[in-house]
Amino acid sequence: MDITERARLIRSGDRRALARAITLVESARPDHRDEALALLSALREPRREALRIGLSGTPGVGKSTFIEAFGLMLTGQGLKVAVLAVDPSSARSGGSILGDKTRMERLSRDPDAFIRPSPSQSQLGGVARRTREAVALCEAAGFDVVLIETVGVGQSETVVAQLSDLFLLLLAPAGGDELQGVKRGIMEMADLILVNKADGDLKPAALRTVADYAGALQLLRHRPQDPPGFPKAMPVSALESAGLAKAWEEMQALTAWRKAQGQWDRARADQARHWFEEEVRQGLLAALAREPQKGLMAGLGDRVACGDLAPEAAAAEMLRLLGRT
Repeated sequence: MDITERARLIRSGDRRALARAITLVESARPDHRDEALALLSALREPRREALRIGLSGTPGVGKSTFIEAFGLMLTGQGLKVAVLAVDPSSARSGGSILGDKTRMERLSRDPDAFIRPSPSQSQLGGVARRTREAVALCEAAGFDVVLIETVGVGQSETVVAQLSDLFLLLLAPAGGDELQGVKRGIMEMADLILVNKADGDLKPAALRTVADYAGALQLLRHRPQDPPGFPKAMPVSALESAGLAKAWEEMQALTAWRKAQGQWDRARADQARHWFEEEVRQGLLAALAREPQKGLMAGLGDRVACGDLAPEAAAAEMLRLLGRT
């Protein structure tokens, strides 16, 4: 099947074509990479844009339950929702469980929803290396909202902010003092902090946690790209679908404000520049794994291991040699 036909099927909303295209962009094979770049180029015009929402939170906070309830609410409003769930890969075997479609059984059966789990592999920052390209494919397929669920390991969950329009931080109630469960870095990235499981016996604790984080957010410097009152903390219950509509209203209000202020376009432009630079960095690292750079690295590494050369001096020498190739 040629690139033009693939692009046509994706634009028509063909799920099988979309799934195959995401598999293509995730492939590390050089010939697949050339095909993926050609496909992405064919899908650039006419440009379609979805609301990209990044979601992070520690394991056990209920991210999958929240995404399913939130996604079902959005599809109930006539919106098409794509979920890109990134699962952590084993440092030993490289494998991933990829069980998000199983955890989101109801949403996976919704005709207006699409769920795609991907392995993080060696990528840091909570997302897979090709997640941004998968987002572009979902936008081309006509989805209105793209939810990007990170691996949820903690403070490193910041790269997702470079490919999303809104960043949600999901927290559990009664998780310690107001700053114990999360560091300042990721708090400053969040547009909304949602305290999940605000139901049953945990509801009073959830409301206290919301108050704690609301107070902590007041101590952080106000971001110029936000209207007064943002970022803010809110209670939600994915189990009872409580607070989801209010959270969606806040997301829409913040999005509308940023578009009116010109922040939306500037943020998208900055993100495109960031991912261009990231591709260059990744390309340089890949070049180091090929000859003759691979041999140079191995030789200098042996000298470092034997104690003949300091790591800093070896790195400087490697950079000097690269300048000659």
